Amino acid sequence: MKTQPIKLYKADTSTDTTLPIADAGIKAGFPSPAQDFMEASIDLNRELIRNPSATFFGRVSGDSMQDMGINDGDLLVIDKSREVHSGKVAVCFIDGEFTLKKIKIEKDCCWLIPANDKYAPIRVTADNQFLVWGILIHVIKSF
Repeated sequence: MKTQPIKLYKADTSTDTTLPIADAGIKAGFPSPAQDFMEASIDLNRELIRNPSATFFGRVSGDSMQDMGINDGDLLVIDKSREVHSGKVAVCFIDGEFTLKKIKIEKDCCWLIPANDKYAPIRVTADNQFLVWGILIHVIKSF
């Protein structure tokens, strides 16, 4: 089993930086007149981080989740306090390595499911050193 590493960073919520936001929405269809000014503001710490003491950032390395729109270099917002359920995308620690996969829980085992046909699902059993480290809550992309 070869997984791709995720670099992890503690969330720093000591700053309070509010930025303007186009609160009327941004049309993805036909253009609409732009707002002359923006009165509303947003603080990304408040928007993206619900539980600061349990929130971390991670940088994706690899393409095993690309079919879910999670690509190499994307920034992940991970919450360690969220409950694990089938269908959640999680940062998992398995046999000494971190990996990002979708969780599938069955009666006698757990599966780590990639979102790329190049990779096989990973069957987790009692023989593995395994921990769901945190649940993915946001993906931040750069273009």
